[in-house]
Amino acid sequence: MKVVIQKVRNASVTVDNKVISQIGQGLLLLIGIARTDTVDDVSKLVNKILRLRIFEDRTKNAETATKWVGRPWAKSVSDINAEILCVSQFTLYGNIQKGTKPDFHRAMKGDEAELLYLRLLEELRRGIGESSVQSGKFGAMMDVSLVNDGPVTIIWDTKDKAHS
Repeated sequence: MKVVIQKVRNASVTVDNKVISQIGQGLLLLIGIARTDTVDDVSKLVNKILRLRIFEDRTKNAETATKWVGRPWAKSVSDINAEILCVSQFTLYGNIQKGTKPDFHRAMKGDEAELLYLRLLEELRRGIGESSVQSGKFGAMMDVSLVNDGPVTIIWDTKDKAHS
């Protein structure tokens, strides 16, 4: 699984001109599911996301020359009771090496991918609470809005052994 992790002040998903989900401070996760992904990749991703220290500890000094409010890279989404908004995005597996039209053959087919996506939501909700995890609409055309905090954006793939 490939994920684009964005630390946000707020984010929302709109489908057919209607906001279907929104969060305040937390993480916007764009989730790509590859043909070779399994429930093990889901568990690996959930474990990483829930423990990732991406937020500031506002009770401590920054101890850095940059203009931080609090000590950076100290708290996880779980530590600060933040929210998560997940958006399925098969285009993360788009290949543009040849020609000008993206090739998505590495992305898992819809029905199978949706099962893993739903499992991901279930495990995240089990980890930080049902109401703390929101979702886009799987397979729909979505408008995603966000205010990136930092900005902080990290890309990670569960198959990347060097950064597990």
